[in-house]
Amino acid sequence: MLICMNLQQLAVFREIMNTGSVSAAARNLNRTQPAVSASLKALEASLGMELFQREGRRLIAVPEARYLLSEASEILDRLTATRSHMEGMRNRVRGSLRIVAMPGPSAYLMPDFVSWFSSGAPDVRITLSTRSSPQILNLIAAQSFDIGFCDLGMTDTITENLPDELFKMVRVTCECLCAVPRNGPLASYTSITAADLDGHPMGTLQLGHATVTDTQNAFDKAGAQFNVRVDAQYFLPLFNFVEAEQICAIVDPLSAKSYLLQKGREQPRIKFVKFEPSVPFGYALVTPSRRPPSLLAKTFADDWLRYVRSIVDATEELCTQ
Repeated sequence: MLICMNLQQLAVFREIMNTGSVSAAARNLNRTQPAVSASLKALEASLGMELFQREGRRLIAVPEARYLLSEASEILDRLTATRSHMEGMRNRVRGSLRIVAMPGPSAYLMPDFVSWFSSGAPDVRITLSTRSSPQILNLIAAQSFDIGFCDLGMTDTITENLPDELFKMVRVTCECLCAVPRNGPLASYTSITAADLDGHPMGTLQLGHATVTDTQNAFDKAGAQFNVRVDAQYFLPLFNFVEAEQICAIVDPLSAKSYLLQKGREQPRIKFVKFEPSVPFGYALVTPSRRPPSLLAKTFADDWLRYVRSIVDATEELCTQ
């Protein structure tokens, strides 16, 4: 015999078992007594057995009903938990996020933003990893992370062996600034040109990054010497040398923002100044293309892009701090 039970019947049965009467169960379930009685009879019919002995208005549970109660409670409790979890996911307060970011933003900006994003959502679990931009694109292409944030400085060499259909990319472009010692003569300039830095010790990213090439081209066009003293994988380590008045550096706005936020109320020892001619810098938010993002991942990506664009749009403010 085919047994057909539904969740409503199980809920009615559990309430009758817990209260000991049809009338009490009807009140607790906000249903009529005939409807509760009919639901119980339908459950018994589907099982092909009585679950209660009737003695007048009293219902006495048979031993089999005790077993069914434990099973029904487990099913109904699991359903309640599942519904709660799904509501949490819908409201972006439950779930998991796997984020991988390049070294600069992952050192300060990204953790600070993730902390803000997840505040009030204690059931959101976040994995935050740091990798180079080439590694990030490969990890996203392998569908290993939900969100990646990298720079576009080496994308031509990175993506030539990665089919575009493996990931989706949203680009944000901006112009670099010049980081100079606050107590040095260049700090009083409203804009700095390559000619102003002729022969001056400079800090850059490592050879092969588009920013290094673009900066070199700016110096070449001005007939100025591009004197590289320090190169690093990302910009933040260069700020130690700028503070020590050993170099100047052409840096991106997110790195500048990271430095200023780290200083907090402390007087920064670096001044950021507009650099001419323009040296572009590009960021990329990348996501896997072979699986749709969760609501949580989509919200995070949208909010993070808004935050990045707000910094890029306010580069003039960075120069006043």
